[in-house]
Amino acid sequence: MSTKSTKKSAKKPVKKSSKPAGKVGVKKAKAVVALKKKAVKRVVAKATAKTPKRAIVKGAAKPAKISSTTDFMVHAYAMETEASERYAEFADSMEVHNNLEVAELFRKLSRIEQRHAEQILEQMGWKQSPASSANYRWEGVEGPETADPTELHYLMQPYHALQIALLNEKRARDFFAHLAKVTKDKGVKAGALEMLEEEEEHVRLIEGWLKRTPEPDPNWEADQDPPVLSD
Repeated sequence: MSTKSTKKSAKKPVKKSSKPAGKVGVKKAKAVVALKKKAVKRVVAKATAKTPKRAIVKGAAKPAKISSTTDFMVHAYAMETEASERYAEFADSMEVHNNLEVAELFRKLSRIEQRHAEQILEQMGWKQSPASSANYRWEGVEGPETADPTELHYLMQPYHALQIALLNEKRARDFFAHLAKVTKDKGVKAGALEMLEEEEEHVRLIEGWLKRTPEPDPNWEADQDPPVLSD
């Protein structure tokens, strides 16, 4: 990955007005409440540096469905594209909650994944996405590098966002390691080993970002100015 790391500083989220203006304010306040309820059940490893058990392969593609180098590259492209789209969705959510610092970090992660997808298109000489017409699938609900929506919290800080990214990179790494081990196709094996090396580099990059990013305060979830619904 050629993308240079940028040091992020943890800042307290900008407080939201307790008096939403009109319908837009009500919509945002409701979104805050809904997201907070989902996030309470599962926060990104409570700001610890340890990787949760779910970092194991989440969506390994069935070997029978990856029987050629082209099939492999289609899966690799889909993986990068899906990861980019999910990060973009996360950024949108953070902007709704006025958590602009984390929103920008997710935007950056989205751009990085999109660039990876574009590199695959260039490498294969594809003029457009092959995923829509190709036969590809994951064993899990989503690809191994796609972030889980339940990990989002509207007060999360850069440290949490990077933990999500680290988790995704580790699952992608494990996916390619598994595929390289079980495939009988030499072309697929070579491609999987090459992608495995790239994902390991991505893991090291994110780990480096985390080391330079301050850990959140233990009470980072506490909202001193919770949203108020009004008509």
